[in-house]
Amino acid sequence: MNQNNTLEKIIIIDFGSQFTQLIARKVREAGVYSEIINSNQVKNLTKNKLTKGIILSGGPLTITNKNSINLDDHILSLNLPILGICYGHQILAKKLGGKVKISKNREFGKAFVKSKSKSPITKNFFKNKNNLVWMSHEDIVYKIPPGFKQIASSNNSKFAIIANEKKKYYGIQFHPEVSHTINGKILIRNFVLNICKIKKKWNLKRQKEILISDIKKKVKKDKVICALSGGVDSSVVALLLKKAIGNKLICIFINTGLLRKNEEREVLKTFKKKLKLKLIYINASKLFLKKLNNVTHPEKKRKIIGKLFIQLFERYAKKVKGVKFLAQGTLYPDLIESKTVTGSPSSKIKSHHNVGGLPKKMNLILIEPLNALFKDEVRKLGLQLSLPKVLLLRHPFPGPGLAIRIPGKITKEKIDLLKEADFIFINELKKSNLYNKIWQAYAALLPVKTVGVMGDSRTYEYTCLLRAVTSEDGMTADFFSFKKIFLQRVSNKIINSIRGINRVVYDVTSKPPSTIELE
Repeated sequence: MNQNNTLEKIIIIDFGSQFTQLIARKVREAGVYSEIINSNQVKNLTKNKLTKGIILSGGPLTITNKNSINLDDHILSLNLPILGICYGHQILAKKLGGKVKISKNREFGKAFVKSKSKSPITKNFFKNKNNLVWMSHEDIVYKIPPGFKQIASSNNSKFAIIANEKKKYYGIQFHPEVSHTINGKILIRNFVLNICKIKKKWNLKRQKEILISDIKKKVKKDKVICALSGGVDSSVVALLLKKAIGNKLICIFINTGLLRKNEEREVLKTFKKKLKLKLIYINASKLFLKKLNNVTHPEKKRKIIGKLFIQLFERYAKKVKGVKFLAQGTLYPDLIESKTVTGSPSSKIKSHHNVGGLPKKMNLILIEPLNALFKDEVRKLGLQLSLPKVLLLRHPFPGPGLAIRIPGKITKEKIDLLKEADFIFINELKKSNLYNKIWQAYAALLPVKTVGVMGDSRTYEYTCLLRAVTSEDGMTADFFSFKKIFLQRVSNKIINSIRGINRVVYDVTSKPPSTIELE
C-alpha cells in the first residue's frame, strides 16, 4: 500500500516478526494510518509533523546473541513515543541501559499478567487484576533501564510491561496484537490515540480509493490478466480492477483438477452471468495431475503448481495485444509465511503457490492490491464493492487446492475420494447453521490405510481427516468445538457414502503450533 501523505501516522519497525502486520492492522482498526519499514531503513526516517509514534515489532532473533540487531540511535533522536513489543521491548530496554538474559523457563502460548502499577498504556486493559495474554519468548528483561517503572508482571517475566512516562517509552513482553491476548487491542489503542494523540481519520473507504488509484497509476493503458479462482480474495481483486481499468481486464479461471466438487461450474455461473466479467476458462486438470505424479514433498508440489499457473497465464498473454500485468489475490498472511515482506530476518513457514511457489523469471508484472490486508479486511472491502454475500462468506480455499490436503502422492482416485468427503462435510456444516461460525473447514485424505469392519467383512481403506478452525485473521487459530453428535453424523455419512474411506478423525490442534492447512 502506498504512503498517504496527508494523514498522521504510526511507523512500525519490522524486526522479522510473523505478527508485524497484525500490529499494523490493530493500528488501522483504531482509525489510524500506519507504515511498516525494515529495521535497516531507520536512518531514512525524518522527523515530521505527520509521524506521531514508533512501534518496534517482535522478531525471531535473540537479543542475547552477538549477531542480534541493535536499536539505531536515530530512533531515539526523533523524540517520539515508542512502544516495543516482545523483541522490540527487549531491544529498547537494552539500548537504554537495561539488562536482558536467556530465561530458565521459556514462555510460549497463553500466560497471565498481573497489574503492578497504573499507566496510560494499561488504561482499561486490566478488567481483573490478572489478564490472559499470549507470550512467545525465551529472553527476558531482568533489569529495567533508568527512568522506567514496572507496570505488570507474569510468572516468568517480572517486567512484562514497563514504562518511562516522561519519555513516553513503553515495553511489552507479550503480543497484544494477537487475538489470544485479551484486551490486547486496548493497549495499542492507548498508545496510538492517547499517548501519541493521533486523530482517527483512516477508514476502509479511503483504503479502497487508494487501492483503485494505485492500480490506475500502475497499469495506465495496458491490459491485465486476473488469476481468478472464485474465492473471496481473487474476486475482490477482479472487482477492484474492473473499477480501475474497466474493459482492459481479462479474467482467467484455470481448472487444475484439484478443485472442490462442482466448483468450476459455480465459478463460471457467478462471474460470467452475474458479475458480467470477461472470463476465459482453461481446463488443465490432466496437465496438473501429470506434473504432480509421484511428487510427495509439499514444497515441491507448491512450486510445480505455481510454475504451471504462470506458464498458462503467459501462454495466453502472448495471444492478446497489450497484456503486461498479472493480478493475484495474494494476502498478507501468504507473504508472511512464504517470505519476508520488508527484508527483515523473518522465518519461512511454507511457500504459497502465488508467492514462494512462483518461478524466479516471469514475463508478466505482478499486481497484488491486497498484499497488505487480512482475510476479514478483504471481506469488508468486498462488501464495499458489492460482492455477492455467497462469495463474501466463503471459507478460504488454497490456490494449490486439494493438492495440499492429500499428503504424499496425488492420484485421480484420491482426488475423487476427497472431493466427495469434503462435499459432505461442508454441506453438513451449512445444514447445521455452523458454516458461518467457522473461519475455515475442510476434509483431507491422509496417506494412511487402516483396517475396518463393514458388513462383517474386513476393509483396508483410507483415513479422512476433518479440520475446522475459528480465527480472526488466519495468523492464529483455534479448533472448533463440535458437539459429539455432529461429528458422529458426518463420520457416518462419509464412511457409508464413499467406498475407499473407512475411518474419520478430527484435528484438535491450534495454530500455532500447527498451520491451518496440512501442507
